[in-house]
Amino acid sequence: MNRLANRGGSGRPPAYAELQVTSNFSFLTGASHPHELVAAAQALGLAAIAVTDRNTLAGVVRAHVAAKEAGLRFVVGARLDLEDAPSLLCYPTDRAAYGRLSRLLSAGQMRAQKGQCRLTLADVVQHAEGQQLVALPPSGWNWREAASGSPSMLERELSRFIDAFDQGQLSLAASHLYQGDDKARIAALDTLAHRNRIPLVATGDVLFHAPHRRPLADVVTCIREGVVIGEAGRRLLANAERHLKPAADMARLFRGFEHALARTFEIVSACRFSLDELRYEYPDEPIPPGTTAQAHLEALVRDGIAQRFPDGMPEKVRGDLERELGLIGTLGYAHYFLTVHDIVIFARSRGILAQGRGSAANSVVCYCLGITAVNPAEINLLFERFISAERREPPDIDVDFEHERREEVIQYIYRKYGRQRAALAATVICYRPRSAVRDVGKALGLSLDQLDQVTRALGWWDEAADIGQRLREAGFDPESALIRRLLALSRELLDFPRHLSQHVGGFVIARGLLERMVPVENAAMADRTVIQWDKDDLDAMGLLKVDCLALGMLSAIRRALNMINGFRGTALVMQDIPPEDPAVYAMCQRADTVGVFQIESRAQQSMLPRLRPACFYDLVIEVAIVRPGPIQGGMVHPYLKRRQGLEEVTYPSDAVKSVLERTLGVPIFQEQVMQLAIVAAGFSPGEADQLRRSMAAWRRKGGLEKFEQRLIDGMGARGLSEAFARQIFQQILGFGEYGFPESHSASFSLLVYVSAWLKCYEPAAFCAALINAQPMGFYAPAQLVADARRHGVEVRNVDVTVSAWDCTLEPTHPDAGGEGQPALRLGLRLIAGLKEASVERILAARADKPFAHVADLAHRAQLDRRDLTALAAAGALAPLAGHRHAAVWDVA
Repeated sequence: MNRLANRGGSGRPPAYAELQVTSNFSFLTGASHPHELVAAAQALGLAAIAVTDRNTLAGVVRAHVAAKEAGLRFVVGARLDLEDAPSLLCYPTDRAAYGRLSRLLSAGQMRAQKGQCRLTLADVVQHAEGQQLVALPPSGWNWREAASGSPSMLERELSRFIDAFDQGQLSLAASHLYQGDDKARIAALDTLAHRNRIPLVATGDVLFHAPHRRPLADVVTCIREGVVIGEAGRRLLANAERHLKPAADMARLFRGFEHALARTFEIVSACRFSLDELRYEYPDEPIPPGTTAQAHLEALVRDGIAQRFPDGMPEKVRGDLERELGLIGTLGYAHYFLTVHDIVIFARSRGILAQGRGSAANSVVCYCLGITAVNPAEINLLFERFISAERREPPDIDVDFEHERREEVIQYIYRKYGRQRAALAATVICYRPRSAVRDVGKALGLSLDQLDQVTRALGWWDEAADIGQRLREAGFDPESALIRRLLALSRELLDFPRHLSQHVGGFVIARGLLERMVPVENAAMADRTVIQWDKDDLDAMGLLKVDCLALGMLSAIRRALNMINGFRGTALVMQDIPPEDPAVYAMCQRADTVGVFQIESRAQQSMLPRLRPACFYDLVIEVAIVRPGPIQGGMVHPYLKRRQGLEEVTYPSDAVKSVLERTLGVPIFQEQVMQLAIVAAGFSPGEADQLRRSMAAWRRKGGLEKFEQRLIDGMGARGLSEAFARQIFQQILGFGEYGFPESHSASFSLLVYVSAWLKCYEPAAFCAALINAQPMGFYAPAQLVADARRHGVEVRNVDVTVSAWDCTLEPTHPDAGGEGQPALRLGLRLIAGLKEASVERILAARADKPFAHVADLAHRAQLDRRDLTALAAAGALAPLAGHRHAAVWDVA
């Protein structure tokens, strides 16, 4: 590294490493993405770069990945803002020191509210071993006082640091402030550093990668401070100099202080740690003593085969299973499957419905373990969508749980592994068009009325290119100076991270302390902890994530089955529902699907009579085809025409036919695009998976263009026309708008069929379950009740003498028992303004003895006038007071 530091010989400028860089992961402070900073550093010829965001490591993975691609040395670091001392830059020198830095940040985050961090000098001292530390002069430091020889506040603080840290750990930062006194101020810092026997280190104190980002830096400052730009004053930057600079510029700025430049290389040389050293270790809990993870997994799979395939496993499926188990063993993923299996088994032991979906549906192993209900013998899915030897990362298994009971599953994970080893992944909340325009407009001084007018014109789906047109439609002139500025800054702010939130259910579980790998912080929700990295970061680092998601329809199905079993005395479960019932498909073909999972929207209901699903695979297509991807890719109408016999089904080759025959020559699923790339363009399975990932991210990051020529050339070499290849690529671009994986659609279609069967054969229980599981779906309770009446259900009004909190089933005749269709008794939960606590008192008092009259009800249930008025207005007091109006009069 010393050789690097002396590269300035022969007339060349000395090399330089930038060690103080704030990215936009110091939320609303930095004005450039980590990858932009790395790319600029590489273009400027810097030898290394560190990203030092404030009290966080949220952006380091993105910088690390970008630096690897650019071939640039990256130093992991963070800025530590302390409550009782000046700020420090901290750089871990090895893996152990990185673990201490991550634990330090976790400690500060966990003792503070979400989004805050409380650290003291004592905390840093406790975790200082192996760290390189750089003291930052406070903004109010009086360098003239120090230059005069008087003890200054900074010198007193440096003394505390020197006493606290080992020799060679501490440096003092010097940066240009461009206030006319930089040379004298840096000289004073140099004198101070020399007097205290610590080295001076040069930094650029960078906030953005290039000078043109200065206006955006001012805007994010205004957003952070809650002021308009005309009133921000000294809070704004005085100039645009807080950008990355080449070594020659830094040498000029620090002429006479070359030792401060050389110190950057001494620090970089000391910091040998790379994020590539992080090694994820799976938890051991699901493995019984005396066996290995792979052996235990194979034993569970053998048990599952007997249950799933009582008549014997088809040979093709058996071959797929052997291939999966071999690859799982080779890649060491058995722990992952066992962890997911353990969570699913817990849920089912508590009677919580659980259903694996997504890429898990591609796996015979997951089917045998009971994680997914999609039978691989009945549907042909692409194995590489699930697990890839080239990708060398664990598959991403999503498991849906009842939305009302998922918290039980989450707390089970916390109890089993401890909060030190399990936490939810982060979701980076980024600026979209509406939020970007609103925040930038507020900073530029637009009135609230103007902001409302602007944001109403923008949809969440709008892209950056759409903003100008939307503003014109709202009556604004895109050519005016203010609106041009608003548009330019809003487009720059798009996709900037705004804050960290918790993932909807992605758990990261480790064998050891999770906070040694990534900082952990409090979530906004009680009893939740969140790591600072999101899904993309976890993928890049190879960390296990188990998605425990919430699905309202599972709650409704469980409630419906329980009501049916309670009413009829049966023990019906989802697996007992008869498959491929013609009456169920006939109902779907009529678009009689109010409340049915996934096919209840107006768009789906308009598609059902045209597609006319008649078997399970038709439902798989139905669920997937009414999506932005197939619509934007122009796939819907060709498929419908071919299905209706209005257009001939043709295939340009047998290879293409093998992929598209199930969907009549039209690619509808992500997996089909991957398969086409493999069989028709010569992609490897791993390259096809990269194509899939680029499809999912290209709207945000671009990157699909590099595949276009590869597809054209590959298909051309296999005798396919350029026109066909370009058509496929346009359809791929459509998938960038959101295309459904076939595996995902297959899992959802099971719930489509189950919910449709319940609606067809048990309409009263289905309606009651949907209402009791609210809020969910497209329809309000009144619409669901009206639909139930249309299907012949007798609906009985809310009645304070018999209604429960939930809707319930009642015999239509006193002696009917569980025979015939039950009546639907509406629950007290439907009465607007009636508190649940009041209902609990009503039910407790009624259980003691029946109510004699309204006054008796009011007295024994301790109801106030508001409760009684709500009951009377809903007609729930009719049995006690006669007509509804009489009940209202009684209450009055």
